[in-house]
Amino acid sequence: MIESCDEETTVPRTTQLRTYTVREGLLDEWAAKWRELVVPLRLEFGFEIQGAWLDRERSQFVWVISYDGPESFTERNSQYWASPKRDAIGLDPEDYLVETDIREVTAAC
Repeated sequence: MIESCDEETTVPRTTQLRTYTVREGLLDEWAAKWRELVVPLRLEFGFEIQGAWLDRERSQFVWVISYDGPESFTERNSQYWASPKRDAIGLDPEDYLVETDIREVTAAC
C-alpha cells in the first residue's frame, strides 16, 4: 500500500536504491553481518534504512538508504566510511560483493 504524499514525505532528501551481487554461497552471511554490524552504525550516523530484500535467484542483496541532515549524503557517507567505528566492525564489502549498483532515486509523489 502506498502512503499518501504529504509534506513530510516530500521533504527533499537523498535516497539510494542499492543492489549488491553477493559471492555465491555468501548471501545469508552477508545479510546477517549487514543487519548486525552495518545497520546500527548507519543509524548512528543519521541514515535511515527503508528496507532490505534478498533476491536468492540472482544472489543479490537490495536495500534502500536515505539521509536528510545538515551535510549532503556524499559528505555524511564519507564521514561514515572514515569513522574509526566503521573500521572497527571489520567487515570488508570486497570479501562478499562482486558487483554494486547504486542509484539515487526520488519519491514518485
